[in-house]
Amino acid sequence: MTAGKYLFFLLLVVFSFSASGQKNKNQLQAEKQKNLQKIKEVEKILTETSNQKKNTLGELSALNQRITEQENLIQSIRKETELLNKEIGEDNGIIAALEEDLKHMRKEYATMLFAAQKANNSATRLTFLFSASSFDQLVMRLRYMKQYSELRKLQADQIVKTQDQLASQVKTTEAKRNEKNALLTEELAENQQLSDLKGKQKNLVKNLEKQEKKLKSDLNETKNAIAKLDKMIADIIKAEIEKAEREAREAKARAARNKTVVAPEASVALSASFEENKNKFSWPTQGFVSDPFGTHMHPILKGIVVKNDGINIQTKQGEKVKCIFDGTVSMVAFVGGLGTIVMVKHGGYFTVYSGLKDVQVKNGQSVKTSQELGTVIANKDGVPELRFQIRKNTTPLDPQAWLRN
Repeated sequence: MTAGKYLFFLLLVVFSFSASGQKNKNQLQAEKQKNLQKIKEVEKILTETSNQKKNTLGELSALNQRITEQENLIQSIRKETELLNKEIGEDNGIIAALEEDLKHMRKEYATMLFAAQKANNSATRLTFLFSASSFDQLVMRLRYMKQYSELRKLQADQIVKTQDQLASQVKTTEAKRNEKNALLTEELAENQQLSDLKGKQKNLVKNLEKQEKKLKSDLNETKNAIAKLDKMIADIIKAEIEKAEREAREAKARAARNKTVVAPEASVALSASFEENKNKFSWPTQGFVSDPFGTHMHPILKGIVVKNDGINIQTKQGEKVKCIFDGTVSMVAFVGGLGTIVMVKHGGYFTVYSGLKDVQVKNGQSVKTSQELGTVIANKDGVPELRFQIRKNTTPLDPQAWLRN
């Protein structure tokens, strides 16, 4: 393979991936901006929580989330640096090929110049022409001399173009190296900030460990309030199921008397519609998950396992809570230690919003997707936190598997 063909092949391979490479770079930069925005949002919650009261579980959860977002930011910077490293490696390959191609072209051009200088002698040219054995051969030699002259000019032009291309490629590669160095400097600064955050986290955990008695008391109060809420939810869901079954029997009896077909239950259609929107539901409020679904260890109290039938979403003061899907309000009630509770029925599914104030709906009211239900109330530590559940009849489901990622 000649140098020119090798360069063409190399450029073709590299440029064929450049579009996807550029797309990846754009995606990484978008991810980085998203991380910065999340950091900004969590920082607001952390600052607000810390200002309300120092050394609380709410402050710890906000600080933990802040550390997570910081680590995500550093990871996105590293990915961008790795991509630049790959591109610089490809660019160096192109530069090496261009330099090799230029070397061969210059060598060929020097040979052509040497031959041209010998042929430029008038006597030599005339001898070459008139030594032709026929008129056709004379014409062919004239054409050859013309083509040789044009080829020499073309070769000189190609050398200039290759030199320009090489200079441009070197400039592009240098710009990428500068960009990479800037990213490395940025990563260093972000790592230092991460180290500072982890230092704060360590001190906060130490301070919270000194409050073991208070934390246990708060945990017991919360467990009692949740047990009361769970009974209310179970009773209402049981009543809703019994009501639906009774109405279905009555509809079937009416249909038998009138010899008509039983119409499909509206609740069945609503359940199907709810299921179709899995992973698409908007979050009921802004913020981050401070306590996930299921059983897990308490963040401070050693050996104590906590259970959550939903998720807790820590947010800012005065944040609005919205219904995630069309439905009917099954319950509006107050539970001490949790605030006001709103439960919405969506066919065979239920969503529960605990920890509200300024509630704007009432029992039996039809509600629409994104309709405001109320405002998040702050707990006794001054931390605004929504407890959110999704249930299929009485079975609790992980809301994060249903909400939009």
